[in-house]
Amino acid sequence: MDITTLVIWAGSLIALGLVLIGFVRANLKICQPNEVLIFSGRKRVLPDGSILGYRVIQGGRGFRIPIIEQVDRLDLTTIPIDLTVTNAYSKGGIPLTVRAIANVKVASNEPHLNNAVERLLGKPRAEIQTIAKETLEGNLRGVLALLTPEEVNEDRLKFAKELLEEAEGDLNALGLQLDTLKIQSVEDDRGYLDAIGRQQTAHIIAAAEIAEADKQEQARLAQARADKSIAEAENEVRLVRARLAAQAEAEEAKVSVAARVAEATAEQELAEQEIALAEKRQRAAIVVRAEAERRAKEEIAKGDAARIIEDGQAEVEVLRQKLELWKQAGPDAERLFLIQMLPEILKQVVSTVDNLKIDRITVVDSGQGGAGGHGVPAVFSQIAGATPALLESLKTSTGIDIAGMLSRAASARPEPPAPATDSRAEGAAA
Repeated sequence: MDITTLVIWAGSLIALGLVLIGFVRANLKICQPNEVLIFSGRKRVLPDGSILGYRVIQGGRGFRIPIIEQVDRLDLTTIPIDLTVTNAYSKGGIPLTVRAIANVKVASNEPHLNNAVERLLGKPRAEIQTIAKETLEGNLRGVLALLTPEEVNEDRLKFAKELLEEAEGDLNALGLQLDTLKIQSVEDDRGYLDAIGRQQTAHIIAAAEIAEADKQEQARLAQARADKSIAEAENEVRLVRARLAAQAEAEEAKVSVAARVAEATAEQELAEQEIALAEKRQRAAIVVRAEAERRAKEEIAKGDAARIIEDGQAEVEVLRQKLELWKQAGPDAERLFLIQMLPEILKQVVSTVDNLKIDRITVVDSGQGGAGGHGVPAVFSQIAGATPALLESLKTSTGIDIAGMLSRAASARPEPPAPATDSRAEGAAA
């Protein structure tokens, strides 16, 4: 395929695309928020079974089928209408001139929208405005015929409300909707409303004058009552002042007496406080001295207790060391114990003799000499013979054989070497 054919095909595709775009743009209809699109040419069946020859799109877009469908736009914007009704007879035969302003629009909700499509589609905005104005003028005349001039002039809200209710049905039948209606003025050519106004003004003025006269009379009465009340109040004030002066003098006397009494009471209380303070000082001195003595005694007792504890701990330590020494001594422990206890034993032995009090000793000698005599040697022999008996008694009572221990200790001790003999001494002795 040559380049020319490709160009032709490409151009054809582009042209076809442009045609399609143009076709879509020409038949795709977009609906603005303030309008309604009516696609007419095809029938559609409603939910109630009725058949319409158009379809409505509001606020969206729709595609028009070429040749078959036609699209029209229906404007939903507000249409202002100036209403002026002249020589409209009210209830009672009084002609009135009423000026009002209204705002209407094409109804956008069904079924009123269908009425607008059928009656207003294709009509220009001015023609729709004329139709709405003529309809409202007719309704306005009808409402005026039911109200008196006083009701129209005094209660315009009621008048506008009845006019809205009267016009709503007719406008809905045309596919229109009344948004607002305001009555601007109500007039008459015969001066009826002015007469009513003057009459009401006269009534108001008369009522105001009567009210003013009543107020003035009430003011005079009130002034008289006020003057009387003022005089009574002044008299009462004078009485109150006199009463207060008497009370003040009495209170001053009471205060003076109370001041003197208070002064005496204060002096008495001060003396009592000084006495109490002296007692507290004396008591405090005694208590402080007793507390100091108690604390000193406690400290002394603590010191004595600490010393006793330390002495006990020292004795325990000495006993522990002795026990360790005895354990280390082994077989020699008995001799160590004997050596340690020997002073106490001798003290006990000597104490038996110390308890003996000798006032006087009389020795009677038999005249026989020798150691076996009955003189002084015999006495000392008896005293020396008492020691073995004491040692035997101690063995019997305590089980400790002191004599045996001393004998074993003496036998176990090594003998000292013999001293060297002097020949001169031996010769001399010979």
